[in-house]
Amino acid sequence: MTPWLETCRLCVADIEAVLERLPSRLEREPVLRLGQGGDDTTAIDQAAEDAVVARLEALGGDFVLVSEELGERVFGAGGPSRVVVDPIDGSVNAKRGIPFFSFSLAIADGPTMGDVAFGYVHDFGTGEEWTAERGAGAFLNGGPLSGPKPKETIEILSFEGTTTPAIAARIGDVLALAGRVRVMGSLALSLCHLAAGRVDAVCCLKPARSVDIAAAQLLVRERGLAIELFDDPPFEAGGLDLVQRSRVVAAGSEQLLTDLAAALR
Repeated sequence: MTPWLETCRLCVADIEAVLERLPSRLEREPVLRLGQGGDDTTAIDQAAEDAVVARLEALGGDFVLVSEELGERVFGAGGPSRVVVDPIDGSVNAKRGIPFFSFSLAIADGPTMGDVAFGYVHDFGTGEEWTAERGAGAFLNGGPLSGPKPKETIEILSFEGTTTPAIAARIGDVLALAGRVRVMGSLALSLCHLAAGRVDAVCCLKPARSVDIAAAQLLVRERGLAIELFDDPPFEAGGLDLVQRSRVVAAGSEQLLTDLAAALR
């Protein structure tokens, strides 16, 4: 996976150049069109994706790209390999200059979550680099993630995929389960923080897309933690496409995951 790691780092440098070229809300937040993922494509989303697509085109490989704004595109002869990309996860934060957003890229040898073999997430706020390789573990800045895992009870729960009405509708369901709630604004990074034991559970309150979770979920699973598309299980069968099939819950144990999913139902 070393060549892909280098490609990811080059993509990060390309996006950082975009951020410098579009330094404020005035340049970043104009809406250009509706993206294939169903959300508005803003200037920063489009510019970041254009930079990543150009970098991937230069590889000359055979794979299917799945990306938030353009949808699916065949590179070379296509084939079973999939590259699942979210150029900027946490677009609202990026537009507003809040330093909590990320670039994520997953490499899969088939069409489902269970086929993801490599995951990469870069935090543009902290500069942290999160990686995972199937069967080989999860890593932060090149070192193994080996510190404390999430707690056995939920001190901190991260809500993602949120609006004020969504939080208001669901907060009562988790009062008995979670001591504190955080709403950070990047599902990929929240899952990475779960893998590092910084939070104890993550819930996305709207159906998640593969581009948001394909890379980070591998860190969660390589740490032996629990994650499920609880409206449409099993997780491993989830498609690497832009279909919003299910909300996602992740936690330190299967029991906590089951309890959270039951509460949100």
